[in-house]
Amino acid sequence: MTQIPWLNPANTIFPSPSLALDEPNGLLAAGGDLSPERILAAYQQGIFPWFSPGDPILWWSPSPRTVLYPQQLHISKSLRKTINKGTYQVSFDQCFSDVMRACAAPRHYADGTWISEEIIAGYFALHERGFAHSVEVWLQKGPNKELVGGLYGIALGRIFFGESMFSRADNASKVGFAHLVQQLLAWGFQLIDCQVANDHLFSLGAVEIPREIFQRHLIDFVKVPTNLPAGWLNITPPNERQNIERPI
Repeated sequence: MTQIPWLNPANTIFPSPSLALDEPNGLLAAGGDLSPERILAAYQQGIFPWFSPGDPILWWSPSPRTVLYPQQLHISKSLRKTINKGTYQVSFDQCFSDVMRACAAPRHYADGTWISEEIIAGYFALHERGFAHSVEVWLQKGPNKELVGGLYGIALGRIFFGESMFSRADNASKVGFAHLVQQLLAWGFQLIDCQVANDHLFSLGAVEIPREIFQRHLIDFVKVPTNLPAGWLNITPPNERQNIERPI
């Protein structure tokens, strides 16, 4: 495999994403750490960590990049019906660590997980600083609520960088994602980074764009000042206040 650079532990400088490999797609660098400063420096340049537990930290910037423009969210008739029925309740930032650990749980279609304890610690530190956020989807069961879906990611400027989602009940993660997108729209967000493609994301309206266009979006939106609260715990998702009347 072509050699990739190792990051200097003394700084948070990354190689240009244009130097990422074609095969494996997007591999850019190795090493460094998962300090909040390094992770934020990476995301501001469209770079993210992804590696197996026990392996060196690997940093990626794939092309094409899977993104969702919030105005292009697609809500199917069945999903809209589920949302309007009120089967699930949605919250933000109530249990960030629980959401990450649920995303890390084994899945029937994959062996192992890339969300290691090291990853959880790194992103929780970002959560404590107000950069990383979770969406929780709850199902009422008797007197108790059960966490049945959710997702987490990082908000920088007018871009939300989605990391992972999970679902333990029908359409639960899609309901959480739809609520998040509606809130991001209300806040003027311009882009949701989904990193790499899958059918689940495409069904919600995600598209693939070349790395060059994604990098231009970063220049335009990632450092735009916002007046958002650092923590989203007390935010009521828009779709809790009003039903979705039509697919977007």
